Amino acid sequence: MKYKNLKECLDDLERNGHLVRVKEEVDPNLEMAALHLKMFEKKGPAILFEKVKGSRFQAVSNLFGTLERSKFMFRDTFISMQNLVQLRNNPMAAIKKPLSYISTGLSALKALPKKNSLSSGNFKEISISELPLVKHWPMDGGAFVTLPQVYTEDIDKPGVMASNLGMYRVQLTGNDYVLNKEIGLHYQIHRGIGVHQNKTNKKNIPLKVSVFVGGPPSHTLAAVMPLPEGLSELTFAGALGGRRFRYCYQDGYCISLDADFVITGEVYPNDNKPEGPFGDHLGYYSLKHPFPLMKVHKVYAKENAVWPFTVVGRPPQEDTAFGALIHELSGSAIPNEIPGVKEVHAVDAAGVHPLLLAVGSERYTPYLKSKRPAEILTQANRILGTGQLSLAKYLFIAADDSGTLNCHHAADFFKYVFERLDFSRDLHFYTKTTIDTLDYSGDSINEGSKLVLSAYGEKIRTLRTSLPENIKQYTSVNNPLMLIPGVLALNINKFSDYQKAKEEIASLSQWLEKQSDLVEGIAQIVIYDDFIFNAAGDVFRDYVWVTYTRSNPSHDIYGVGEFVENKHWGCKGPMIVDARKKPHHAPELKLDPATEKNIERFFKKGASLEKWA
Repeated sequence: MKYKNLKECLDDLERNGHLVRVKEEVDPNLEMAALHLKMFEKKGPAILFEKVKGSRFQAVSNLFGTLERSKFMFRDTFISMQNLVQLRNNPMAAIKKPLSYISTGLSALKALPKKNSLSSGNFKEISISELPLVKHWPMDGGAFVTLPQVYTEDIDKPGVMASNLGMYRVQLTGNDYVLNKEIGLHYQIHRGIGVHQNKTNKKNIPLKVSVFVGGPPSHTLAAVMPLPEGLSELTFAGALGGRRFRYCYQDGYCISLDADFVITGEVYPNDNKPEGPFGDHLGYYSLKHPFPLMKVHKVYAKENAVWPFTVVGRPPQEDTAFGALIHELSGSAIPNEIPGVKEVHAVDAAGVHPLLLAVGSERYTPYLKSKRPAEILTQANRILGTGQLSLAKYLFIAADDSGTLNCHHAADFFKYVFERLDFSRDLHFYTKTTIDTLDYSGDSINEGSKLVLSAYGEKIRTLRTSLPENIKQYTSVNNPLMLIPGVLALNINKFSDYQKAKEEIASLSQWLEKQSDLVEGIAQIVIYDDFIFNAAGDVFRDYVWVTYTRSNPSHDIYGVGEFVENKHWGCKGPMIVDARKKPHHAPELKLDPATEKNIERFFKKGASLEKWA
């Protein structure tokens, strides 16, 4: 569907049963987010909040809450966009099948941004305090924009075609921000906006920033889409939306004329203020840290503007559907970007960045005495040096000779890997390196380690699926569980410090080494504390979240019969992951009981959400 604005999209969704209206007044302080979480969990429709306490503007959430609804919104352009991405990655396809790509080429030509006047946008100036100031989680530092399109330009290549449109969270209130005059931007320096800021910093001039909120849904998706180098987000937005991105300049700032809201301002060199905390997509809070301060210039809104928002938290959430949509649109990009790599899967259940699974190629085999990981190790380095994939903390990479291995079938992929891992050879650590800013498992913000686990060759073990009978004989073990084939979970004492942890796990390892029958068929042992597995009925989801968000490879990986040989670490028996909560970890997200009680009124008989009770 080719929407001119967000309202057209909402009307279309409502006509087709994809939107429900909440007519009662709702508090943006926790209530709106809590309702969103409930409706997402129920696989419900998008939610239009007609009366937001403290604001005259309406708000909408859960727009992208299901893959079905996302594809419905782009039903007229989805196939042509898949072809466009494929064409960008494989231009020979257009030469071989020119007639197949005629419509794609026409879509791309129609996608070029179109300049117009500010008056055509029908904006009025407002202030930050007039916006729906949505606070999502109890410990959040204030109200945040969670679906922003943050626009900046390269000072050396001014203009929209070399611009960056990214989704970087924006804090509107709280902390030390001066209301209506200052807001906070959260992004890492390697992102497009960070590159632009680095250039203005060197010239000691401010970076002009425009934050667009709302507009056609194609604009929102363009801000998160991992596009091939050289493909403009604004062009992508136009092609996907079937309508050229309309813009103008006012006071030197770019204005999206189809956005519902626009916030303009400047980021001065080395001008930071504490931003956060914020309940983030790993399932924990990201804490308060200095991030760039944006000094507000002007804020614009359309008369009947609607404020879109989402809520992130422990997956799956709405951004899970975003990820599924992005994969369908751009799944063909990775093999063209990284030779030999067939596919990469950022595991949503683990918070995306902590855990990557990849299928690579092994073409060195004729030159080796036996099958073992070789070429996939070079491919692993390439993966960890590519864009946002570089944020990964754990990378499981494998190859097979049948060509049927699929890392998007994560449980089967883990089984394949754990059947083949040689723990004396196939674990490769990167220590004292950078990790995701949002990951607090490391030494400090942005600092931690990585682990590549590589698998190729014949099966070397049959994975155990039943609990070892005598495992409870070890005095410190409580509630042992088999999580998935080959993975044993042991509950021991709560974590106190790393020295104590080394002693506890060394004692366990020595005992297990003497009990070879207990570890037969076990590839990995996960040490946990008070976490309850399978509370939501999905043990695999719990396994990947606990194991890979709560551990720092260099500090928390041990092994039965571990050794160091020529600076290479390995072990004879299963690897052990200490996935207990550590004192320096960020708090996990928990719902506010009072808010949960308050929102029950929306589901009572005669209320707006009665159907979804």
